[in-house]
Amino acid sequence: MENRSKKAWLYLLPAILFLGAFMVYPLIDVFIYSFEEGYNSASQTFFGVGSYNYSYVLRDPYFLQAVKNTFILVMITVPLSTGIALLISVGLSSIKPLRNLFQTVYFLPYVTNTLAVGLVFMILFKKTAYSDGLINLLINMFGGQSVDFIDGPYWAKMLVLCIYTIWIVMPFKILILTSSLASVKQDYYNAAMIDGTPKWRMFTRITLPMISPMIFYLVITGFIGAFKAYSDAVALFGTDLNAAEMNTIVGYIYDMLYGDSGGYPSYASAAAIILFVIVLTITCINLLVSKKHVHYS
Repeated sequence: MENRSKKAWLYLLPAILFLGAFMVYPLIDVFIYSFEEGYNSASQTFFGVGSYNYSYVLRDPYFLQAVKNTFILVMITVPLSTGIALLISVGLSSIKPLRNLFQTVYFLPYVTNTLAVGLVFMILFKKTAYSDGLINLLINMFGGQSVDFIDGPYWAKMLVLCIYTIWIVMPFKILILTSSLASVKQDYYNAAMIDGTPKWRMFTRITLPMISPMIFYLVITGFIGAFKAYSDAVALFGTDLNAAEMNTIVGYIYDMLYGDSGGYPSYASAAAIILFVIVLTITCINLLVSKKHVHYS
């Protein structure tokens, strides 16, 4: 028994070393950096230890704007993308002919380059000297006024970012939910049909409970992914996200390290730890909620 235990640890050793080198050590390093005040990257020196970096970041208007943008993005895109993906997956599961073709079509945005999709969205929404964009043409057809969705008001830019994010993440969710729906045993539906159960009741009492673990998985990963959003905003609004008022927390961290205001690893580390705490808190809340609403068969 002892030899088996040693073998097990030996097999796990490469993974443990990898996780320790690329996850645990960087996290500890970032945590230490976040308390080093006035850290100088060139000389590798600092003049004090304390919580000033956190107080600076939490008072920085750019960081507060990034937090606001990130939370709006998370609260809108995660529920909407999951709900829409569930409806589409249910529709695909009930279609026999051309099901594989439709699944491929819905999955295409997931394998398409993020920046390429961003360029397409700019063509659809951006106003130029030659065109107001396809979306504005549709708005004008129904008697509405043109809106500059890329360089215009804040609500318009946030709307485009939310639509873009939903478009990008939905294919993966459709793939997962379609597979999950296919794993539900037909016997449950047959028994419900014999009892004359309405379809909506079968959906709420059979389908949703049976696929609730997958829905919970998508919600958790959706929250984590949305909190890490950065490339989506860059694809639409360029690299100067502070000027566009569309920066995210990850974008703020990047700017503190490498942007025009870069060279402040202590501030970036403090912002990264704050993001870690936010994501950890949201994940713990979701885990507590899942105990009542997720059913593992």
